[in-house]
Amino acid sequence: MKKLFLHVKDKFGVTFNDENVLIEAFTHSSYANDHRDKQIRNLERLEFLGDAVLEVTVSEYLYHKYPNEPEGKLTRMRASIVRAESLAKLTQEYQLHHYVRLGKGEEQMNGRTRPSLLCDVFEAFIGAVFVDQGMETVKEILKAILFPKIDSGAFSHGMDHKTALQELLQRNGVVTIEYKVVGHTGPDHQKEFIVEVFVEGDSFGKGSGRSKKAAEQSAAKVALDSLEEANES
Repeated sequence: MKKLFLHVKDKFGVTFNDENVLIEAFTHSSYANDHRDKQIRNLERLEFLGDAVLEVTVSEYLYHKYPNEPEGKLTRMRASIVRAESLAKLTQEYQLHHYVRLGKGEEQMNGRTRPSLLCDVFEAFIGAVFVDQGMETVKEILKAILFPKIDSGAFSHGMDHKTALQELLQRNGVVTIEYKVVGHTGPDHQKEFIVEVFVEGDSFGKGSGRSKKAAEQSAAKVALDSLEEANES
């Protein structure tokens, strides 16, 4: 794994004190399962930690970067930044996926290109940096590779309004959120779906889109905007 250490030093300017932590961050559970006799640790614990570290650092950045934005908007922005697709792209952009240790089956199933797996690797890497180097080093890395993308609006197209709505509504407990197709417009080759979002059986808004998923996101945005207006009044 010497190449991994050199790569991390070259790309991020970080020299790990405990190389085993970095190796653990790049060891998928499938690899550990293939080598059970060696009792190898996999990345899942570091992924858990890295997920939390990313959430707090991105939240802090957004809080200071956009002092006039309401909570709901900040929640949506954070969700679009830390979603699997966004983090998977960072993993590939900085060529971290080349160094993941995968089991034979996972390798044959092209696991190295799976967004969810690549997201896990990035979160585990951040977790490893936090454990070995501390929060300030994590922030320095994110300042170099992630925060400029936020400033450029790179994540605005990926706003996950459904996740943001769920987080907002379920802060104080579980509530039932349902999306129902209530109609459609246009010819078959240009059909627009109309979706209504219900919270505990009550309508919170309608949205439309060229696909059911797009219409659900649209409906969730309408609901979020309505909730934000109610909170501001």
